[in-house]
Order: sequence, then C-alpha cells, then structure tokens
Amino acid sequence: MTAGERVVVVGAGVAGLTTAVVLAEVGASVHVIAEQVPGITSMAAGAMWGPYLVEPKDKVDQWGQRSLEIFRELAQDPATGVRVTSGIEASRTAEAAPDWATALPGFRPCERAELPAGFTAGYRFAVPLIDMPTYLDYLLRRLRDAGGVVERRRLTSLSDAGPASVIVNCAGLGAHDLVPDPDLRPVRGQHVVVTNPGLTEFFSEDTGLSPDLLCFYPHGDTVVLGGTAIDGEGDLAPDDKAAAGILARCAEVDPRLAQARVLEHRVGARPTRATVRVEEEVGEDGTMVVHNYGHGGAGVTLSWGCAEEARALLSVR
Repeated sequence: MTAGERVVVVGAGVAGLTTAVVLAEVGASVHVIAEQVPGITSMAAGAMWGPYLVEPKDKVDQWGQRSLEIFRELAQDPATGVRVTSGIEASRTAEAAPDWATALPGFRPCERAELPAGFTAGYRFAVPLIDMPTYLDYLLRRLRDAGGVVERRRLTSLSDAGPASVIVNCAGLGAHDLVPDPDLRPVRGQHVVVTNPGLTEFFSEDTGLSPDLLCFYPHGDTVVLGGTAIDGEGDLAPDDKAAAGILARCAEVDPRLAQARVLEHRVGARPTRATVRVEEEVGEDGTMVVHNYGHGGAGVTLSWGCAEEARALLSVR
C-alpha cells in the first residue's frame, strides 16, 4: 500500500494503539475502531517488559528485543509512563535465569541474603516498567498528533469496519468471534493497586504455569500487585478472594505492603493461543487483512516489534 491510504485498525489495546502509531507516523491515514478506548485488558497489565509464556520463540525474541530498544528510549521522557527500574526475579526451585534476562543491564545472580524466605535462587537486573494508564494515554496523544482518528464502536465482523485499503486486526480476545479464531482463549489476570509504602524496586517470582502469580511493580505513589493467570476464564469482575491472596503473597515478600491502602482492582483477559499471530490474508471481500493478536501476557513486551512487522507486511516504509 502507499502512504495516505485509509487503514482501519481494529482494537485499542496496547497492540492496536502501537500499530496505529507506527502506521500513522509513516503517512497512512489511520482510523482506529474499538469498543473500549483504551482496551481494558491493556489497562490492567502490570507491566514489566519480559517474554511471558509465549511462542514462537524465534519471532518472540526478535519482537521483544525491538520493543525493549524502544521502551529504553521512551524511558528518557517521564511523561510516557515508562521507567527503567532495578529489581529481582526469584524462584523457589533454583531455576536457571531466563535467557532474555541474562543480557539485561545489571544482570547478576542474587546473594542468598537478598532473597526472601523460601526462595532458593534469584537474579537482579534492570528492565522497563510501564505505568499502563499513563502509557496508553501517551500512545493516544501520539496517534492523534500523527493524524490518527479513534472511533468507539462495537464490531460484529471485520467487514463492519467499513471501506478501507487495509484492515489491521488487533482485536485481542475479540478476534475469537471477529475472525473467527476458535483457538483463541482468555487467561484471566487480576492486579491490585495500592499506595506505595516506600518501594523503589520490582519483585517477580518465576511461578511457571501456576495460576497464582507473585509480583509487585512500583510506579511512583502506587504499586501494582499481582496476580493471577486463570486459563479459560474471561470474567472481568474483581474477585475478592483472589485479591486477598495477591495481597497476602506480596506482603509475605515485603511486609510494608500489608499496611498499604487498596486503591483499585484491575482485571483483564489475556488473549492467548498456541502462537502469536502476525500475518496477512485476503478477506472474503478482497480487502487485505493483517492480523496482530494472540499475545497472551506479553502484549506490552511484544508491542513495538509486532507493530513494525505489521507495517512491513503492508510494505509501508
């Protein structure tokens, strides 16, 4: 396609907004259509850069590294909501460090005295943390500055997006019905946002496939505590029992959190499939469709790399 052609991006989560920004900034006439602006699942993200149970590994590594480069650049401007922060990822089973972590600045194994009780191994490194409400607002401003238009509307099919040279499907879990893609399923995630009792570093446990996660990410005056990963569940109502478990797990690692005041609950449904889908196809009406969805819990981590791949598929340079 050529610059100036109308492109409709379906979805206004982190994948949709990032892709819309990338396309608008190279001259495409971008029209975003989404029921929720910004997307509720992206608003609920933690969010720390790091590939999270997502495939295919070779492409994920490429997408993630490109996103990491851009997040480091964005961290130079506090208004983006991105900061590079030091912290610890730890394990109770002496797992080896994930390969993506070993190349991060400041990477080193933790001394035993640095680890909370019950943990047998851990690694310290510096990584981008993203305050999602601030960051999504930044993406929306950047999109509008590039001439992009955002419309709140529920679609029943991709063809409902209206006349366009290209449709870019960043619908997240909505792609299950819009494509349709029966292989796409929700993984429910819940975070609790509390007042910050003085934390300056993140903490994350390598919990593997457990539905009970343990992490906390400080964002200035607040801390995002996590979390859950309930496979197959897409209910977005806060779960009081899950929230109590999150608070208890996090306070066990840092007792200061036990007295923190709860500000809000954030719940999302991670759009999960066997592999992330970034590819093009021709729709039934002959319109070019580029898919960019199925990022699971790594939507933020892969956002810029996947957006640039979508742009390459459209041959917009």
